[in-house]
Amino acid sequence: MTDLTPIQVLAVTQITPRNRFSPFDDHLDRAEALAILRAALAGADDGELFLERSLNETLVFDDGRLKSAGYNAGQGFGLRAVAGEVTGYAHATEISVPALQRAAETARLAVGNGGGQLAAAPDRGDPMRLYADADPAQTVSFPARIECLREIDAYARALDPRVVQVSASIATALQEIAILRPEDVLTSDSRPMSRINVSVIVEGNSRRESGNAGGGGRIALDGLISAEHWKPLVDEALRIALVNLRSVPAPAGVMDVVLGPGWPGILLHEAVGHGLEGDFNRKKTSAFAGLVGQRVAAPGVTVVDDGTIADRRGSINVDDEGMAPGRNVLIEDGILVGYMQDRLNARLMGVPATGNGRRESFAHAPMPRMTNTYMPGGDADPAAILADLKDGIYAVGFGGGQVDITNGKFVFSCTEAYRVKNGKVGDPIRGATLIGDGPTALQHVRAVGNDMRLDPGIGNCGKQGQWVPVGVGQPTLMIGGLTVGGSAA
Repeated sequence: MTDLTPIQVLAVTQITPRNRFSPFDDHLDRAEALAILRAALAGADDGELFLERSLNETLVFDDGRLKSAGYNAGQGFGLRAVAGEVTGYAHATEISVPALQRAAETARLAVGNGGGQLAAAPDRGDPMRLYADADPAQTVSFPARIECLREIDAYARALDPRVVQVSASIATALQEIAILRPEDVLTSDSRPMSRINVSVIVEGNSRRESGNAGGGGRIALDGLISAEHWKPLVDEALRIALVNLRSVPAPAGVMDVVLGPGWPGILLHEAVGHGLEGDFNRKKTSAFAGLVGQRVAAPGVTVVDDGTIADRRGSINVDDEGMAPGRNVLIEDGILVGYMQDRLNARLMGVPATGNGRRESFAHAPMPRMTNTYMPGGDADPAAILADLKDGIYAVGFGGGQVDITNGKFVFSCTEAYRVKNGKVGDPIRGATLIGDGPTALQHVRAVGNDMRLDPGIGNCGKQGQWVPVGVGQPTLMIGGLTVGGSAA
């Protein structure tokens, strides 16, 4: 094993800080913008002006060389007018009075002759300060990032002669937003994001297998590119690849499954979380519609969506409607207690908004979305949970999956899983898929471990064509009676 010296940040080039996004200083007169917004929302139930500037940088190092370097910068605004269930939305990449006037005329078409009553401005309270507001890329020079990727590649290849390919990437982003409401309430946020990903491919016994690891959050990049952070990621990616290299075909049938802590919470996110978003329940297209106050999960099962965890990928100081985020308990000890709400669906359902109104960018209208969704830990020892598994599988890592919101049915592929018999963890298996439905799986949770863990900061969530960063988490769980799809020998 080669011992590499951590790279020195800010040692090659001088980085010039960027100016803060100030749309009402640089592009618009606030009073004039407010007058246009109020005219567009006359007779509406709700609406706002959402302004944004975004910066994204990505470096990809593949097969021993820098494969790509990307930089994207953009800005624009979106103006929304809401009347009843109807939303009028117009957006533009030009932040100017003429563009705003045209957008106001377009959005107003949804309001018609009006007759509505504007919803009250959000009660912001003290603003959240869950993360720093600087551009994360500004803490590390461009050459230093390339050198970090080169060191990752060299370190991975030196670990094991079976390594045949290494891919690593560094990505940073900064989203700066300002939200103006017709009551002349202005809310802003500056949202950093950094992430490192490593993929390793190994070859042996006439087979090739891969392993992936990554991590990040709303933190500066210099906190990620030290060897103390990226070496464990490389070690983990290689470990997973070598485990898969000795894997055997997965069994098939109905069996009990133990899910590991952390990232396997993606199954909870997809199979349960989406079904607890307000729009699906207002429209009664969710398997959980109309079940508030009823038992929907086994005793001991609690599900929380929390946008207030410091530095986490899914956290927000303010949501994309100007609402404060919160720690929202959705299921408590098996009882459904509420849904995640944006302002529109909360108003139509007669309940408070929960700070879950999110959008991908200024080009998209907000909708209820998850932030960091997880299941808190229970009191069971994880080792005892595995020891109680008589015949099943232990699933530690997940890849892609599909979910039908109307009934909660899901199919997830395992990226790391093991056969378990009589409490003994056996061979790793390949080609395993988990098949079931969220409501039934919740009812069949047989044990909840005391080792709750959040994912390392790698989650993105898609809904109706919009992508937002999210977090997931859970403790070790035993779920009875899931269908396991196997692979051919």
